Amino acid sequence: MTTRRHMLLGGAALGLAASPLAALAAEGEGVTDTRLAKLLDSFVDEILADSPQTASSIGKDKGPRAALKRRLDDASSGGRAKQVAAYADRAKRLRAIPRSSLSGRDITTYDSVLYAQDVGAEGGRFAYGKDYANPYVVSQQDGTVANTGEFLNAQHLIETKDDAEAYIARLEQFGTALDQESDRIKDAAGKGVILPDFLLATALQQCGELRATEPGATRLVGSLVERAKAKGVEGDWQGRATAIVRDKVMPALDRQIAVLKAQQPRASHDAGVWKFKDGGDYYRWGLKYNTTTDRTPAEVHKTGLDQGAEIDALMDGILKGQGYTQGTVGERMGALTKDPKFLYPNTEAGKREVIAYIEGRIAAIRPLLPKISKLGLKAPVEVRAVPKEIEAGAGLGYMNFAALDGSRPAIYYVNLRDTANWPKYTLASLSMHEALPGHAWQGAYLAERPGEIHTISSLMNFGAFTEGWALYAEQLADEAGLYADDPMGRLGYLQALRFRAARLVVDTGLHDKRWTREHAIEWMVGATGRSLPAITSEVDRYCASPGQACAYKTGHNEIVRLRAKAKATLGDRFDLRDYDDAVVTTGGCPLAVLEGVIDRYVTGAKAA
Repeated sequence: MTTRRHMLLGGAALGLAASPLAALAAEGEGVTDTRLAKLLDSFVDEILADSPQTASSIGKDKGPRAALKRRLDDASSGGRAKQVAAYADRAKRLRAIPRSSLSGRDITTYDSVLYAQDVGAEGGRFAYGKDYANPYVVSQQDGTVANTGEFLNAQHLIETKDDAEAYIARLEQFGTALDQESDRIKDAAGKGVILPDFLLATALQQCGELRATEPGATRLVGSLVERAKAKGVEGDWQGRATAIVRDKVMPALDRQIAVLKAQQPRASHDAGVWKFKDGGDYYRWGLKYNTTTDRTPAEVHKTGLDQGAEIDALMDGILKGQGYTQGTVGERMGALTKDPKFLYPNTEAGKREVIAYIEGRIAAIRPLLPKISKLGLKAPVEVRAVPKEIEAGAGLGYMNFAALDGSRPAIYYVNLRDTANWPKYTLASLSMHEALPGHAWQGAYLAERPGEIHTISSLMNFGAFTEGWALYAEQLADEAGLYADDPMGRLGYLQALRFRAARLVVDTGLHDKRWTREHAIEWMVGATGRSLPAITSEVDRYCASPGQACAYKTGHNEIVRLRAKAKATLGDRFDLRDYDDAVVTTGGCPLAVLEGVIDRYVTGAKAA
């Protein structure tokens, strides 16, 4: 469904999928122009120093950067101001290198980094949130409670005693991060930025669940103790970590709960950011940030409606072929969603069956990958259930990309709080999106070809590209024959595509057309046939991250448009694998940059 974070370039950026070869990657590689390489190297140093959690995410917290492993990111208002200033400063320094002096991949890298800096600097005028993509400092899916515990569990590796001591050092800062957030929550409220009442209730529920757990029984303690024991790392980790959680984390958590509760009387039920003083401008910028285009809310909304109707027609044909003839497409899909023959038991055994089926679908696509790409990537991926302590507010599915040094695999998370959200026919397409040939494949290029691309690309996650590629990957799996003997699986793929078209309508509906949460949920259930709990979780996510849901279909549309353009120009010389690889080997770029990349690919193919 999504990557766990969505960043352009800067603090808390995503790491991407890895192999042991990534340990050989060096700054400066993948860039021909020495001036550009040196400047980008300095950008990497600055970004990782500013965001030590990013350094751990991509496996760059070793050697001369080892001290970063003992720090959490600065969550204060001063830290955010520093980030805003850094965007503008990096853009200025980059412009000092004439673009006309560059060639080949250097142009793509230059254009991508500059776009990230300019859009980030432009967004600095909005005095909101934890980061640019999310207007709220803390929500049901963002903030220290929602994210930092899982970061420590999944991305802070423990192999040695020093690693365990670094974990303790970071745990010592957990309470400070909570207090920094609490101060910013109060500051944002003074500017009229308060969570909608329904999101505030969920955030408080998550805080309350952590607070109700005995300190020594929290995952914050258990993760360290279990992993240190597994590696034979001796020490009183249970006692030391428990004392920190009891004496520092829980008191700070109490303070954050009090701050959030104090805002409940002022929290409105209005779901969209239109309610902010400059909410219209913020949302238009949010669409630019998330789609890396200049499309307006009205254009995005209309695209969703038009493409939804086209996909409905395709789904209608399959449904009729399977004997489902009564009602609208959405109504028939709604009935299928509840049909017990497609559902797994909502038990621990049933949840293990879901994981096993997903692993089987990933295995099934691997032999088909040579039809899609010539890269021959290994792209290992691990499938896990979303940790129970964050199920309530977490997305339905997401990817935590692996460390670039191969020390931690890509992890594909599925939210199994309720298996009714995942009828069997929906799981294959989800897996193509998150794993292969989607996120894990695209990320594996960065890891397995370290000499071909600069490290800066691992710090840039352009959502419209990343999610657009993953949605395009769902299409590629269909085109490669994954559903040749599985009409219900193909129906699941089309439903997923329909779902992304609906996102365009709902996100713009909430934030531009002033839809209520209830109307958004009702419309989306009717359009997609997905379960009410699943759609409620989705709509709440759109409320917390305005514009992000529009990245998927916008990116997919552009990749498909450019493919058709390349095919029309090249004719018999067009090779799908070469086109796909031309897209992937950008390392990720804004859609505003991608057309130039494909034009250069076409020129080269014509000359070959």
